[in-house]
Amino acid sequence: MKRVEYFFDFGSPTSYLAYRQLPAIAAAAGAEIVWRPMLLGGVFKATGNTSPAAVPAKGRYMNDDIRRWAKRYGLPFRHNPHFPINTLTLMRGATGLQMREPGDFARYVERVHVAMWEEEKNLGDAEVLATTLADAGFDVARLLAIVADPEVKARLVASTEEAVARGVFGAPTFFVDDAMFFGQDRLGFVADALGASRVDAPAARPDRA
Repeated sequence: MKRVEYFFDFGSPTSYLAYRQLPAIAAAAGAEIVWRPMLLGGVFKATGNTSPAAVPAKGRYMNDDIRRWAKRYGLPFRHNPHFPINTLTLMRGATGLQMREPGDFARYVERVHVAMWEEEKNLGDAEVLATTLADAGFDVARLLAIVADPEVKARLVASTEEAVARGVFGAPTFFVDDAMFFGQDRLGFVADALGASRVDAPAARPDRA
């Protein structure tokens, strides 16, 4: 089966856009998505890259551009007023669920994306995060124990280091075989690499792909 590796961080609004489109592209190609949580802050530190928000003019442009893409896709995107948000706990949660409770991974990824980029929640606040996850039916104590697991922490570090070693400098980043594609606006090239038709319509969630 064809595969597309998807390196992402919840703190990236363009990762949210990619998340909404990639499943339909993969489904059209009969391809598997390999979900690769990474820590974008670690990637930035290792590569010397910075968030577009660090350059005011670029940040303003990117905010407008993201809204244009969201409108094209028909998505209920809202810029999070708490941006940038420290996503260390969030990404450890994604990594840990992949390792320990993979059946909950897709539901977690969905809930965090919606809370972050549709509901404008400050998921960097421990109480807000706990309430958000509890309301979605997660066992928060169990999830926090997974987040604190040294093996989970090490896996996220290793995934981030692997991403950097393979040339990743930001999120979202995709790999089809040895070809790397950066940015949700490069999903057409991902579709081409997978042999799929280009998909510009709103996409299915990962648990529906």
